[in-house]
Amino acid sequence: MASHRSLDPTSRIHPEPELFVDPSSLIDHFDHLPDSILLLIFNKIGDVKALGRCCVVSRRFHSLVPQVENVVVKVDCVISDDDSSPSSSSSDKNRTPLSQILRVVFGGIVKPFQALGQLLGPKRTNLLNSSGGGSGFLGGSSSSSTLSVGSEDGELEQGGVTHHSPTQVLKNFDEIRFLRIELPSGELTTDDGVLLKWKAEFGSTLDRCVILGAASVIHNKSSDSNDNGVDDGLSSANGAGDDDGSIPESFYTNGGLKLRVVWTISSLIAASARHYLLQPIIAEHKTLDSLVLTDSDGQGELCMNRTQLEELRVKPLSASSASKRTLVPALSMRLQYASHLELSNGVVLKGATLVAIRPSEQASVKSEQASVKKEASDLSWVTASFEEPYRSAAKMLLKRRTYCLEMNAF
Repeated sequence: MASHRSLDPTSRIHPEPELFVDPSSLIDHFDHLPDSILLLIFNKIGDVKALGRCCVVSRRFHSLVPQVENVVVKVDCVISDDDSSPSSSSSDKNRTPLSQILRVVFGGIVKPFQALGQLLGPKRTNLLNSSGGGSGFLGGSSSSSTLSVGSEDGELEQGGVTHHSPTQVLKNFDEIRFLRIELPSGELTTDDGVLLKWKAEFGSTLDRCVILGAASVIHNKSSDSNDNGVDDGLSSANGAGDDDGSIPESFYTNGGLKLRVVWTISSLIAASARHYLLQPIIAEHKTLDSLVLTDSDGQGELCMNRTQLEELRVKPLSASSASKRTLVPALSMRLQYASHLELSNGVVLKGATLVAIRPSEQASVKSEQASVKKEASDLSWVTASFEEPYRSAAKMLLKRRTYCLEMNAF
């Protein structure tokens, strides 16, 4: 104990001298990375909010971020003019049954797409919540306050916080090649258990579209029973009535076909509305090689490659007179149906339908120049449109009897 105390005074009287560190001698390892490596990192980040945060780190980062080629814009929320009150916002969470879509399609389908237009348009009051810092670049932070003031330049102030549309956010990027915009959810409402997925490609107009639907999806259940009592024109619960690939007569008489028509029209309208609203982004960013507008719940996806983007810039789209969307041309459709489809992972689809769609002019040219290779290519695109397990479902449906349908432009 004494020896320990004898050391203490020495350590107190003669402390070790502190080393002085010159701040200028500190090394920032990022300074040793070339711009090309930093851009590679930023392209891996992609998310526009994270890139906004990077902008405030340093002047160098602020100058490099606008050169990013791969950008992802995730939309936080959609607030239409009718939804500024909490009560209306909560009511939007309740899904409208698909049985009501027919009335919506032919009566007033513009309302949900007005919200989408306000979301994507540069001068709308329904905008992207571009939260997460980088106010000098994106100009905003997260907020869940109610709608208050809309401005002329695509900005929205909510409770003192500024929000921006995707068009406004992206104007600071100079060299975007790959752009992905994700909506919080799909535009179409469905009953619980109903499957509806679509993928569409556009140039100046629709190039092709594929739609996969099912009246009900059963997970890890016995296929002996019809889930939720769904009667979709099935001649029997296990699909024995259409083993030859044909559609049962009851499909036409009990509303099964009418429901598929509603699914098809609704999906095409959703796709054409998205396409119409992307015009300002496409016109402003001429470096784009790929553009995808999708939604977080995986309902629908619109895709455009470089050739299709250039086509839209050269050949303006034809707008529908009914609403703000691209005119859908006359269509040729191939439909396959299975009353019961059991996938390898145990998922069972009841009343499964696959619809492959092309413009009639395009389809007629292909029929004149038909070849096995082209047909295989078409089928490959259809199956590649979906992730598993629905890709397998599409492959199984393609082996069934094909029904050809025509639809006028609308």
